[in-house]
Amino acid sequence: MKPLNRIIEAARQAPRRIVLPEGEDIRIVEAAVRAKRDGLAESILVGNRQVVGEKLKMVGAIPNSIRVEDPMTSPLAARLAAAFHDIRRAKGVDAATACEALRRPLVFAAMMVREGEADGTVGGAVATTAETVRVALQTIGKAPGSQLVSSFFLMLLCQPHHLKKGAVVFSDCGLVVEPDAATMANIACMSARSYEMLAGAPARVAMLSFSTSGSAAHERVARVAEATRLAREANPELVIDGELQFDAAFVEAVCASKAPGSVLNGEANVFVFPNLDAANIGYKIAERIGGATAIGPILQGLAMPANDLSRGCSVDDVYHMIAVTVVQASRAARA
Repeated sequence: MKPLNRIIEAARQAPRRIVLPEGEDIRIVEAAVRAKRDGLAESILVGNRQVVGEKLKMVGAIPNSIRVEDPMTSPLAARLAAAFHDIRRAKGVDAATACEALRRPLVFAAMMVREGEADGTVGGAVATTAETVRVALQTIGKAPGSQLVSSFFLMLLCQPHHLKKGAVVFSDCGLVVEPDAATMANIACMSARSYEMLAGAPARVAMLSFSTSGSAAHERVARVAEATRLAREANPELVIDGELQFDAAFVEAVCASKAPGSVLNGEANVFVFPNLDAANIGYKIAERIGGATAIGPILQGLAMPANDLSRGCSVDDVYHMIAVTVVQASRAARA
């Protein structure tokens, strides 16, 4: 089964309530209707009730067929505002400011997740990544024991020209700009768990660098090697190696030549980049030149799922992110 089909089927087996704060965007509406129709999720759209209703008609849906929450009129607004006030009062947020904040769909949706009215949220078709992540951190917060929130892209290699087929993870492509060794190790361990949850296969983690097994001497190389050591120490069962150049991590023949003792044997499926520059550039090259399908950025380390979209996203992108968020929420419910 193709990786994306596996994720969609997993979502269908355990649908969850997913709230979409940008419910006035036609792409979001169409994807929400499709996800509900296909049994992936109980979609909840946030926005002006009249505007959302018109958009639902435009995609051929009956307005009452999808739950709509209007922050200006919702019966949930007072309770969510009070809860927001409670968690933000230490930051100087008073009751009036909390009520004003809940009029913002992004905050309203995130507070629905925090207060158990939804199981996950997907935004970013209109809002920036910075705003989406900031609201998630302020409202949903980090998972217990999580040291940071990071992100990854699920890269799907499914085209005829891809010599290797399947899913791989690129991390961190969206949040952590310049991780130190400890942060990089944390990202590696979280990304391995995320890969196993979504791909249903054991993770094999490559810590990427411009050097392979000491072929170059530089403080950036030393940082990646130290991150690899820390990740192994934190998770002795994890199959991980570094520092490695991408070809040594991905191509068996190159690995045999450059890193003959590597436990990965050129079969890595989780790639941890040394910084945001490399990761963001790398995933876009893989997508635009290599023809990989990129799903993300997917957030990891939050107490409940809250995921981001590109502002250039398509309906398919939103639909697929809803499926990923459902799978994350199902795993969180079992934890």
